[in-house]
Amino acid sequence: MPEYVVPTARRRRGRPRAGEPSARDDIVDAAVAEFADLGYDGATIRGIAARAGVDSALVHHYFGTKADLFGHTIGAPMRPDVDIPSMLGGPRDVLGERIVRYVLEAWERPEVQKRGVVLLRSAIGNKLATPLLAGFLSRELLGRIADALETPDAALRASLVASQIAGLLVARYVLKLPALAAASVDELVARVGPNVQTYLTG
Repeated sequence: MPEYVVPTARRRRGRPRAGEPSARDDIVDAAVAEFADLGYDGATIRGIAARAGVDSALVHHYFGTKADLFGHTIGAPMRPDVDIPSMLGGPRDVLGERIVRYVLEAWERPEVQKRGVVLLRSAIGNKLATPLLAGFLSRELLGRIADALETPDAALRASLVASQIAGLLVARYVLKLPALAAASVDELVARVGPNVQTYLTG
């Protein structure tokens, strides 16, 4: 008579256990697929966990929030969801300059600039990357700015800020227009900051 073997229940993982080195990679692979299928807004930590065959607690353990996971997945060089709230907490009359300086000083770092240029090129020319990046920025950057403005046209104001910043990054770091690429951060903050400020509070 054949020996009866008690089946081993599949463990739902909330924290990593020794011998499970692939769990983190499985989550990243699942996130790539989930974001590609559903977009940034449609993807959820629960859905990514289910696709990876793990508990959602393990996703949070490795990556924190959905924004953290998305940033890791696409190699985002900046984290507006983390940095914008602190900028919004300062004096509002120089908020435009603070935003421009924050972005430019970050992009002057070689590791950020390298990854950022790749991300910008992908967002401009890739039909999958464009809606993903747009969704991330709409929720994590534009939404936070709009909420802080508390005006009826806040969404438009925030979008105008994003258009100004995106245009500046593309012109300086992707197209490398000579005069713009040669200008100092201080000069660009002084010239572009007031425009951004007008979008915010003008």
